[in-house]
Amino acid sequence: MRSSRFAAASFLFSLILVSPGFASEGPPPPETISLWPKGAPGAVGKTPEDSPELTLYRPSPSQSTGSMVVVCPGGGYAHLAADYEGKEVALWLNSLGVSACVLKYRLAPRYQHPAPIQDAQRAIRLVRSRASEWGIDPNRVAILGFSAGGHLASTASTHFDKGKSDAPDPIDRQSCRPDRAILLYPVIALATPYTHRGSRDNLLGKNPDRALLESLSNETQVTKQTPPTFLAHTNEDGPVPAENSLLYVLAMRKANVPVELHLFETGRHGLGLGKDDKAFAAWPGLCATWLGKQGYLSKK
Repeated sequence: MRSSRFAAASFLFSLILVSPGFASEGPPPPETISLWPKGAPGAVGKTPEDSPELTLYRPSPSQSTGSMVVVCPGGGYAHLAADYEGKEVALWLNSLGVSACVLKYRLAPRYQHPAPIQDAQRAIRLVRSRASEWGIDPNRVAILGFSAGGHLASTASTHFDKGKSDAPDPIDRQSCRPDRAILLYPVIALATPYTHRGSRDNLLGKNPDRALLESLSNETQVTKQTPPTFLAHTNEDGPVPAENSLLYVLAMRKANVPVELHLFETGRHGLGLGKDDKAFAAWPGLCATWLGKQGYLSKK
């Protein structure tokens, strides 16, 4: 008799757990959103290569802090490391309660400057335009980038506007300035010997105009309006020397903009979250601490 009562009670408890009213609330499924439904500016076709988009990853509503990070994977402006520098990073941010959207931006050889920065700026504007719908604080929208994606994120951090209040497209009325930036082994100093030549050539061609090259060497573009920034790099990085981050940090200090840098002694280029490197694997935790100090991990 006791065993049958126990079985009945277990069955009832199982029904309660799976019933809609008692089911645990999970995160919404990822959602892919076109940046330019009517066609991107300067588009040369209508293929997926011509159609930049965001993939939105959100934590469960009960865990969401209301902050957002636009993630720019690297790939030398020729391809995107969309898994280990995109999706995995978005899911890590979700584990902190932070929403994330992975940017698929336009790439060489089909596209060069200004297409990538147009896409990044549009992504920030789009997030702000849908902040209420997504439960996002429009004043807590950050950008994160790896390698060439770090160059794109640093470009967004130093080349921005407040939006056009009278623009026909309501998305264009939003500011494209990120509130914070996170740069991981970024390409930054295009006009110096420390540049990553492949990224520079893919973005600007082999013989770029000198003024344009210098304007996109973003350590020269830092002002007091540049957002507070977290950087991580390795001393052993060969393709993208650590001087890229160091020059940016010096410019940030000169402009009196808050900055945090972690330079790891060892580690190759392109480590993502650092799962294959015990030292570099520390950066996500350090960044989480920084995000907490910036108010990105608290509900408002």
